[in-house]
Amino acid sequence: MQKEHHLAWLTAVAQGDQRAFEHLYKDTSGLINAICRKMLNSPALADEALQEAYVRIWHNASDYQTDKGEVLSWMVSIARYRCLDMLRYQKVRQEEEYEETHGSEQPIVAEENSQLAHCIEALAPEQRHAIHLAYFRGFSHGEVVSHLGDPLGTVKSWIRRGLSQLKRCLGI
Repeated sequence: MQKEHHLAWLTAVAQGDQRAFEHLYKDTSGLINAICRKMLNSPALADEALQEAYVRIWHNASDYQTDKGEVLSWMVSIARYRCLDMLRYQKVRQEEEYEETHGSEQPIVAEENSQLAHCIEALAPEQRHAIHLAYFRGFSHGEVVSHLGDPLGTVKSWIRRGLSQLKRCLGI
C-alpha cells in the first residue's frame, strides 16, 4: 500500500506537484534522516544531506524507473550517495588541513625514488597535481574535477599525458 502511495506521489512530483512532494517527504524523511545520521554521525551534516537529497529527488523525479526498484530504495540511494560525497569531502578537507599545518611542501615520493621524483617534477604543474590527486590520494576522476574545478575532459587529458610522459621518462 505504501509503495503504491510513494509511486503515485513521485509520479506527481515529476510533474511539479508540490503537495505530492510534501506527502512523500512526510512519509519517508524519518527513515532517510535516520540513515543519514547513522552514516555521517552528525545531526547537522545529516540535516544538510537530507535537504540536498530531497532537492535531488525533486529535480530528478522524472528519472525514476519502476523496473529499477522501489521508490523508497531509489530515494535512499540518492541520500546514501550524498552522504558518501560528504564523507569524501570531509576526508579531503582534513587532509588539506593536515598538509597546511604540517607543511604542504612534502615530497610526493620518498627520496630513494629519485628517478621517479625527477620525472614527476618534470611534469607540467597541472599534470603533476591531477596525478597526485588521482594516484597518491586515491581520488576518482570526478573528485579530481571537483577539487580542481576544471572540466572532466581536461583533467583526463592531463592525467593521460602526464602518465605517458612519466613512462617515457622512466623508460617503461
